[in-house]
Amino acid sequence: MKKILLILFSLSVLSLTTISNAKSIRIGTEGAYPPWNNLNSAGDLEGAEIDFGNEACARMSVECEWVTQDWDGIIPALLQGKYDIIIAGMSITEERKEKVNFTNGYMNDGARFWTLNGSGLEGLSVDKFTGGVNKVNMNNASGKEQAAIGQLIAAFEGKTICVQSSTTHANFASQYMSGNSVVKLYQTVDDHNLDLIAGRCDAVLSDVASAIDFMETDQGSGAVFTGPTFSGGPWGDGVGGAVRKEDTDILDMWNKAIAEMAADGTTAEITKKWFGRDMSM
Repeated sequence: MKKILLILFSLSVLSLTTISNAKSIRIGTEGAYPPWNNLNSAGDLEGAEIDFGNEACARMSVECEWVTQDWDGIIPALLQGKYDIIIAGMSITEERKEKVNFTNGYMNDGARFWTLNGSGLEGLSVDKFTGGVNKVNMNNASGKEQAAIGQLIAAFEGKTICVQSSTTHANFASQYMSGNSVVKLYQTVDDHNLDLIAGRCDAVLSDVASAIDFMETDQGSGAVFTGPTFSGGPWGDGVGGAVRKEDTDILDMWNKAIAEMAADGTTAEITKKWFGRDMSM
């Protein structure tokens, strides 16, 4: 028994030493979620999280090895050892915590519905339609906020809502909207953006930053937000990095870098560059 315990202890120390002395760390990202992370026309990764991850690696004295992975399989690929951490605009939720551990949150953004001018849904202004409610935090929603959610559900009756699958947006739409509306799931945000433009859905539900990024293109210039901005509850507790449950050493390394970058304003500057506003946590 002592021999077995000694072997297990030795393996644990070896694993910790290997990670601590590693020259590189593999980071999984989607590469299809601008401006968080995206493959540009040259095939290079760019975005807020790419800058963030590269800076974190520099502070940990390791090289970043970026690995792109379709969103639907991004957690399974982590668990199978394809990479060491996920940095991919992933919201920290209780459901995901059952499979992975999260770093401390490093960025945060709200979620919102958006549609096309002329759709008939663009008139759901936060001032008139929702009684002045322009933000709904579902962690502790007031009666007025709950009423705003009910009004939105009624307004979207019979409409088709597009969301990316395996996301907090899909969870919300399926839980709150599917009874009255048709919820269509897509593999990437590009897919549902194009379907909105083509008239195959009436509205999209996504994070605000991703929507703004599309609205600033020629294709998305006719799109507008509608209704309040959502956070909390099914939307999670901000965006964090996901690691395997056993990799506590990797978690500690990243949390140290995240704290340093938050404290000295680096994350704030990165988000201002890519989002036009401070989205650091």
